[in-house]
Amino acid sequence: MRLKLLFTLLFGFVMFTQQGTAQTKRKLQTQLVNYDKNVDAPLTAKELAMLKEVYQDKLEEYVLSNAQRVKDFKHLLRNRLVIREIPNVTDESKYTLLSSVKLFNNYNPDLKRDDTFNSSTFNPLKYNLGFFTSGSSIYKIDNTNYFIIIKPQTTKK
Repeated sequence: MRLKLLFTLLFGFVMFTQQGTAQTKRKLQTQLVNYDKNVDAPLTAKELAMLKEVYQDKLEEYVLSNAQRVKDFKHLLRNRLVIREIPNVTDESKYTLLSSVKLFNNYNPDLKRDDTFNSSTFNPLKYNLGFFTSGSSIYKIDNTNYFIIIKPQTTKK
């Protein structure tokens, strides 16, 4: 009986210390996002149209009613997401092709991939890109010299 109680207490102690370690590590990895002043301006018509295409009738509930989420999307679209033409790339195989990325059609099952790339109408929010992962990401738009560059939310000091 004593041996069983001892093992139970030892197991509880090990679990308690592991949880404390996990909590500490998580706090060390969290960094604040530094927003530029341009996120204070309202959503543009183009940005709102992009969000509407993806979120449809859930736009108000999941995005617009949450001031922080709106701020995060403005920061993403205005400061972190860059579509750039890069001619003469030597090794295209190291970049993920946009055609291999799934559509983000959770709220709009009728979303379709773009047949051709047009920089003025392209909506990167339609794709399940790594917008909120740590670090940066680069995707190549198929059959073009254009790349989608997603800068990280936070910068290490």
